[in-house]
Amino acid sequence: MVDVRYDIAFQLYPYAPVAAQRLPAQRHPVVVVGGGPVGMALALDLGRKGTPVLVLDDHEGVGQGSRAICFAKRTLEIANRLGAGQRMIDKGIVWNVGKVFHGDDRVFQFNLQPEDGHRCPAFINLQQPYFEKFLVEEIRAAQAEGAPIEIRGRNAVTATKQYRDHVLLDVDTPDGPYQIEAEWLIACDGARSPIRDMMGLSFDGRVFEDNFLIADVKMTADFPTERWFWFEPPFKDAGQSALLHKQPDDIWRIDFQLGWDIDRDKELKEKNVRARVDAMLGDGAEYELEWTSIYTFQCRRMNKFRHDRVIFAGDSAHQVSPFGARGANSGIQDADNLAWKLDLVLRNLAPETLLHTYSEERVHGADENILNSTRATDFLTPKSEMSKTFRNAILELAKVHSFARPMVNSGRLSVPCVYDGLSLNGPDLLDGPDRTRVGAPCVDAPLAQGFLLDQLTGGFTLLAINTEAPVLSDVDGILVTMLELTTDAADPSGALRERYLGAEDSAVYLIRPDQHVAARWPVADAVTVSDAFRTAVGKGACA
Repeated sequence: MVDVRYDIAFQLYPYAPVAAQRLPAQRHPVVVVGGGPVGMALALDLGRKGTPVLVLDDHEGVGQGSRAICFAKRTLEIANRLGAGQRMIDKGIVWNVGKVFHGDDRVFQFNLQPEDGHRCPAFINLQQPYFEKFLVEEIRAAQAEGAPIEIRGRNAVTATKQYRDHVLLDVDTPDGPYQIEAEWLIACDGARSPIRDMMGLSFDGRVFEDNFLIADVKMTADFPTERWFWFEPPFKDAGQSALLHKQPDDIWRIDFQLGWDIDRDKELKEKNVRARVDAMLGDGAEYELEWTSIYTFQCRRMNKFRHDRVIFAGDSAHQVSPFGARGANSGIQDADNLAWKLDLVLRNLAPETLLHTYSEERVHGADENILNSTRATDFLTPKSEMSKTFRNAILELAKVHSFARPMVNSGRLSVPCVYDGLSLNGPDLLDGPDRTRVGAPCVDAPLAQGFLLDQLTGGFTLLAINTEAPVLSDVDGILVTMLELTTDAADPSGALRERYLGAEDSAVYLIRPDQHVAARWPVADAVTVSDAFRTAVGKGACA
């Protein structure tokens, strides 16, 4: 990526020397390298669970520029559980509707959340600096309450060495180098991960020969807060596709697909960027260029995300195209998946092999994202005249025929992964809704008081609907929270019944700390639930 400038948006954790820099290597249970959304979400989750965690970042805060802006419903639900979600929603631009154009013609529009009864919207647009700022603010609040989280800015990891029970890190600072030890090292250090390079690990996949120009412009405009995407846009020199959507603070993100054989320096000249933006917005449009950059992208991942005591998450583990907003959103799901497993392992409540299932499940998620991302890119950029003719025929059909609209791919927008058929899944004996099957994330529902997901607080939950929950306060020392609801008293809208019972009269759901369904039954006893629970923490016969 070529950027025209780099500015600090927020100095969230300015450098300060610590006593450890003058001492022999101190050992930490968890060291997270990388202070982006994934690293901070993981640190906050672990710290709130009481697990000590140290974050090392080579900067002092997040920079401005062409970073993530689209955060999906599942990410907001995770942020809600961590305490930062409402600030993100309040600051962000909420949107559910997108429109697709082909040239001058509108092909169709879609609504990502047509049903009511969800606390969070389908998406918000929020610049990544704000997203990270709100996470760090919540970390500061958690620290004040005693959460064992430490952040060290301008601490760059320069070397790692693995031993049987820890990793030794060399760290460079403005005051010189020092060393620390980590029982577990979590690499959240981005697509160009230095830790991955230090370890000589591969990062395999497909490179897309295309360039995209980003222009973030500040203007007052009366465009609706929707995602607008053009195939073969009608405005001059816009390239093969274009995208427009709004961010907070009157900033609008514009993407132009330029093709592969370009002169990057020439395209980034202000007069040339303005020529493209002027053609899109019309003569006389008043705006300021806040940021411009050109990016290419790749769809690739590591073979596995755990390498002994080093675990990779976010862009350091997998990379996708920006179309579909799958990068940061899938990274937050990595953190959500890893935190509870690492916490249980560190407290000796689950076997170390539970961490293998982090790689199993999130590789599954990465493959799903890469597949969708690759298909979107191939639809955006047909590789032959025949492919282009086929693509344009689908767009023409979609204008008048609804059956063709699912085939239009301007970026399949991020949805949470379902862990179908994986090793932590217990029995699915409920003839209930497919959307809340075993392996799926829980779907929110409005209750007589509040929302369902607000009742799932970050540990294991046994949800019983229209039946008694088995008496089960803990299993093997792991706390299980009981939540009993009746549709008569708690479900005035009927959404809970529709989303969790279907045609059944009652249900019992075992729900993991990351709010994925571990098992479900029409009714269940304590022995049945305990067996499924042990599978869910890596102790069962299926694990």
